[in-house]
Amino acid sequence: MLAQIVLFDGFDPLDVIAPFEVLSAGSDALGGALDVRLVAMDNSGPVTGGTRGLRLEATHILDPEAPGVIIVPGASGPIHGDPDEVDTIPVLIARLGDTALPDLMRRAFAAPRTLVATVCGGSLALAMAGLLEGRTAVTHRLGNDVLEATGVRVVDARVVDDGDLVTAGGVTSGLDLALYLLERLYGPRIAHAVEQLFQYERRGTVWHDRGPEPLAA
Repeated sequence: MLAQIVLFDGFDPLDVIAPFEVLSAGSDALGGALDVRLVAMDNSGPVTGGTRGLRLEATHILDPEAPGVIIVPGASGPIHGDPDEVDTIPVLIARLGDTALPDLMRRAFAAPRTLVATVCGGSLALAMAGLLEGRTAVTHRLGNDVLEATGVRVVDARVVDDGDLVTAGGVTSGLDLALYLLERLYGPRIAHAVEQLFQYERRGTVWHDRGPEPLAA
């Protein structure tokens, strides 16, 4: 099974590295059953992130139909600025709509054994490309209003499980997302082993669309 973490120009490093570390540790606990890769949309090679020019190597090209999980990170950079002069986070996320990402992710959603996950602004990138209308998701708290405006039902939870779509909030939630993915794919023993190794306990309740609706306060 593959875990593919997508790199693009301006990616947020922690959105990438936190899931990469957690899933890699999970793979070790499984004897290598999970192949964790950093992938690009077109050509493999170095990709520059949005934090002080940090570069990571995309070793493979994204395979949208491969069984497993694809993780789309958010972007890093200034929040405000002239979009004609500064690559702000909104500019970087919107720019993904003009790449191969939307078509690749449409194929991923159509693949029966592929799970799509996002960290922080990754859900915004998919939503702004028209891929999440009618779905339930979350992003960084500063972008939840924009996410809602695209037709997404926003739930203010650390991690939101909407079937073949699992989204997480701000940057550090990538840890919680990856631990939850290990539990969902392989069970709680593997997730717990990685929690113990990292000395980190997951935060928050994972939201699922099941159970009774709470009464209004």
